[in-house]
Parts: sequence; structure tokens; C-alpha cells
Amino acid sequence: MIAKIVCYALNGLEGVPVEVETDVNKGVPSYDMVGLPDTAVKESKERVRSALKNSGLLFPMNRITINFAPADIKKEGASFDLAVAVSLLKASEQLVGVEMGDTVFLGELALNGDLRPIAGLLPILISAKGHGFNRFIIPAGNEKEARFLGGAEIYPAKTLGDVVRHLIGDVPIEPIETLSYVPQIKSRTSTDLKYVKGQPMARRALEIAVAGGHNLLMIGPPGTGKTMLARCIPTIMPDLSFEEALEITKIHSVAGVLGEEGIVFERPFRTPHHTATTVSMCGGGNRIVHPGEISLAHGGVLFLDELPEYKRSTLEALRQPLEDGKITVSRAGGTFTFPARFMLCASMNPCPCGNYGSSERTCSCTPAEIRRYRRKVSGPLLDRIDLQVEVDDIAYDDLTSDIKEEPSSAVKERVNRVRRIQHVRFENAGIHSNAEMGEAELAEYCTLTKEGDDILRNAFERMHLSARARSRIIKVARTIADLDGSEEILPKHVFEAVSYRIYDAIG
Repeated sequence: MIAKIVCYALNGLEGVPVEVETDVNKGVPSYDMVGLPDTAVKESKERVRSALKNSGLLFPMNRITINFAPADIKKEGASFDLAVAVSLLKASEQLVGVEMGDTVFLGELALNGDLRPIAGLLPILISAKGHGFNRFIIPAGNEKEARFLGGAEIYPAKTLGDVVRHLIGDVPIEPIETLSYVPQIKSRTSTDLKYVKGQPMARRALEIAVAGGHNLLMIGPPGTGKTMLARCIPTIMPDLSFEEALEITKIHSVAGVLGEEGIVFERPFRTPHHTATTVSMCGGGNRIVHPGEISLAHGGVLFLDELPEYKRSTLEALRQPLEDGKITVSRAGGTFTFPARFMLCASMNPCPCGNYGSSERTCSCTPAEIRRYRRKVSGPLLDRIDLQVEVDDIAYDDLTSDIKEEPSSAVKERVNRVRRIQHVRFENAGIHSNAEMGEAELAEYCTLTKEGDDILRNAFERMHLSARARSRIIKVARTIADLDGSEEILPKHVFEAVSYRIYDAIG
């Protein structure tokens, strides 16, 4: 008898339907799998055999052939175990009269019949829903990941025996109750802008960067608060929408780094070490291609501390994602595209000793050493960083002052207000922030006054700016105007935006 059960394979962030066809016939007992299964799929033979026997079910001692269709797509991972087991039961007539053609089976089997959670469940469910499937049986360990997906019947099972009893109607499994998504903010005690003393220009640049989704570079001596400022960014980031949360959760699910909540409630804040390889940053892998740090930072922040210490090749790999908001990873197993629209925040010292330009400390570096150090970060990469701000030493009196700094909550209110303005502005443009504007949006929403254009022209010629730098200055000016509550970009907004290109002026 032939049985057909639907399962799903992952191709990047998209699910691909796979039909598990099982033929059980008389003959010399054998167990063959075809359809490009990888090692993990082939090893499911023994997992399924033991799971069936330990669940009180019969393993057919016949000639068994299992085909994974379509045969031209490589099947990877252990998520096919449950579908293989159910198809064997169906083909060996242990599930007579049970119809399940519209049900998708997902899960890895333990030897005792328990169902183990799988990575990448959410993108599979979303893709399957798009293909018309609305009934799923999944491992109970993935229940939290599926509880926010509406419009589908999702049954969480703990064991293979539970699945069988559910299918024959003995002990039905209760479907997952769909929950409404409400953003949750974790309590932070130390990472709040109210604890950052002084640094008014850096604080202002931080607010502008987050409000408009712009990239930010902080340059200054060690110990001046650059890292502390960066770690305050999550406290002023705008709340996630449900659509953004789903997209970020898909990436984290495929990467296998999804937390216990089952869905992402806060924007990511990724801080890879400077020894990170290009592959770990961009994504890839020998067998299964996983998203890298820049994709895990999608919708949030990628913080690179001590920017010049990263490998040149790793930094250069950021150039294309910073422009396109996505990255395409090509490997022998195929080509995969992952989202990578993130806010880049970086910090660096002005020179090897860190004291160049300090008002309190003396630099011991030679001009040649300073130039060599700064050349570790290429001009094309710096050109893509919208705001470049100096963070100088803080006086002792400022550190011990009783003056209360503005808390993150107050800054976040302004950020949310500006983001709402941008949401309305770009509602039909398919973008979310000022930083994502193309030339068409610049022409429509960023008209400069004669005086503002003169300021930008003067900066363009004196600082030898590129066309890209000019566009990014206008985008920053648009954000500053939004923070100011101004529909028009005034000369003062352009002047402030130009002031944040310090690297172009001193580099």
C-alpha cells in the first residue's frame, strides 16, 4: 500500500512542501529512502523504527521504500521523522480510514517516541499557510512559537503515541489557543540614558540615529562612555509591530537562537566580537546555511565595538547589506537570501593610543600610525555611516554632579512620535524609516530651501563628499526636522546634519 504525508523543508527563510511517499510491499525486508535525503534524514530509519516499537506500534517487516518529493530538492535535518513514522503506519494499514491529506506533520522523534522541537518552525508554518494548509501537528516544545499564528489549527503533541491517538479519535489533542501580540520591554536597571553623564552631542546623535534608523559611529578616547551609550539604544528603540516581530522571529527560529518566549518581543541588539569571521557575520555553513549576525540584527541594532579591530574583509562585507537591506549567500547547496536591514552602531578610538584630540590626555602616536590606524576602516564603509560623532573626556565634576539627565523613557516618546510620522509618510512606499528613502522619496519629501542647499553645497565641495554622503546628510536633516516638528527642512537642520560628518572633515 502507498501512503502520502505532507511535510516541509526549509530553503533559507521559506518553507518548501515535501510529500513523503511510502510504499510497503511483500518481499525481502528492506528499508530504502530516495529523494535526496541527507545523512540526518537517512538516520531517521533507526529513530522511527525504535520510536514505533517503544510506542507499542508495529514496524512493518516488509519491503519499504520512502520517497521525498520533489526529488530535486535536498532534504536536510530531522524534522521529517514524524511524517515518515505516520506514513509508515498508514502504508502498513495501522491507520485505516484516517484521512490526513490536508495535515502537515513536523517533528523529530526520540528513540522512546517522544517528539522533540525543531528549528525553523515559524517560517514553515507561515509558508504552509500561504500554500493553503491550515492543519498542523507539531512538537509540544514548539508550542510557544506557534501560538501567535492565527487562522490555523495547530496541535502540539508530546509523543508519537499522542499523535496516533489523536488521528484515530481516541484522545484528541487540544489545538493551540491563538494569542494577541503585545510588545514587552524587559526591565533594565543600568542601561538607561539617565545614568550617562554629560556627552550632550553624543546623546543627541543617538536620538537622531534611532528616530530615523540611521547608522552611527562614535569616535573618542577609551572610557568616555561610547559602549555605555550604545547599550542604551535598546531602551529608546521604537516598539515592534506584529509583522516586524514575525519576520525577526523567523530569522531567529531558523538560526536556532529563539528564546523561551517563542516570539521576539524586543528589537535585536547584536554585539559580535571583533574576532568574528566573515561567514559568521554574513551567514553560511557547510551543510545547512544559517543566517549570520547581520541578519540576526534585522529590525534592530548591530553594535561593532572597536571597529578597526575587525578584519577588513568582514567589514567590507557589510557594505552591500547596508545599502540593500538584505544579503544573498551563495553556497554549493544553493543561493539563499536573508533580510539584513539593521541600524549599524560602531565605536572606535581616534588613534592607536586612543588619546588623539583629547582635551585632557596627550597622544603618543605618530601621524603615520594614526593614518595607518584609520585606514583599517575603508572610506566606502564610512560613507555609509550617516552620523559620526566625537565623544570626548568627561570632567570629574560632571560625573559627580547632582544634575539629573533625561531618562530613556522620555527620549523613547520622541522617537515613537517621529516613527509614527514616518509610518504615515511612507505608508504606501514599502519602507519604514527615513534612512531607507530612495531618490524618489528624497525628491518628494526632502526639498531644501535655497539657504539650506547653499550650506550643503559648501560642505560638499569643502569636505569632498560623495553623492551618497550628500543623500545621507539630507536623510538625517529630514529626521532632525521631524524631531523638531517641522514639515520643512530648514537651514539649521541641514547645518546640524552636516556637523555629524566629522570623519569626512578630519579623516
